[in-house]
Amino acid sequence: MNYLEFEKPLAEIEGKAEELRAMARTNEGMDVEKEASALDRKAEAMLTEIYKGLTPWQKCQVARHPERPHCIDYVDALFTEFTSLAGDRNFADDLAVIGGLARFDDQPVMVIGQEKGNDTKSRIERNFGMARPEGYRKAARLMDLAHRFGIPVITLVDTTGAYPGKGAEERGQSEAIARSTMKCLEVGVPLISIIIGEGGSGGAVALATANRVAMLEHSVYSVISPEGCASILWKDAGKMREAAEALRLTAQDLLKLAVIDRVIPEPVGGAQRDREATIAAVGEAIRAMLKDLSGKKPDALIKDRRKKYLDMGSKGLAA
Repeated sequence: MNYLEFEKPLAEIEGKAEELRAMARTNEGMDVEKEASALDRKAEAMLTEIYKGLTPWQKCQVARHPERPHCIDYVDALFTEFTSLAGDRNFADDLAVIGGLARFDDQPVMVIGQEKGNDTKSRIERNFGMARPEGYRKAARLMDLAHRFGIPVITLVDTTGAYPGKGAEERGQSEAIARSTMKCLEVGVPLISIIIGEGGSGGAVALATANRVAMLEHSVYSVISPEGCASILWKDAGKMREAAEALRLTAQDLLKLAVIDRVIPEPVGGAQRDREATIAAVGEAIRAMLKDLSGKKPDALIKDRRKKYLDMGSKGLAA
């Protein structure tokens, strides 16, 4: 287990329990199960207490946990007959964005998501989930394809933000993000978005301007990262904790502000503690949201989606 900074006391207890069991494995006849079980119970109680009151900055750390399920994990577990579609038909294929046709509960869907990678090689290949213009143009192309065939679009968002490199800017990063966002507003099919980790800036909005937006309990969604916000406001990235508080980036805050529609519960200790249960919970949320949107005509879906974003802010402030 990769422990976060605020989980260090828990790491000590769980480490002692594992040490006892390791000693028993190497010393036949040694019985330590009673002591180890007592430590397990203590660790479980501590885990529950820690995750009961996470600060916004701690939630950011959980959302970035390297062992948290990534886009590919959800695609593999929840969808069948996934057929990857590559390229933006203009410049290249961006591996930070994956997408393709699939079936969800035997219903044809278009799945699009941001993938960070899970080891050094794949993270470099996928640019740590930070898409370039060709990634957003690919996403817009796939949404347009789904619109033409009348199949729902499901997006899985997990990015610190769009890639800010020189090449990306030269190839029209801002324009590509804007066009992808505009395409979200134009498609006449159900569009569902799940924030599975980080939802950073316009790089997330370009895939998350949906009829229904859900967030995992310990995911975050904001206009900028806490470190970036702190650097701008206080000229000090070390003030990320204060920035995280001010940004109102947690799922619970955003539900109150009517920015999102649903919070998906995570296992105690975060998605990384029970990946299968987390993926199953996301599947149930997708199922419920698809059912809610089924039968609606294209014009109604577009109208409702536009109204949702035009009303955003006023509803949250009134609440």
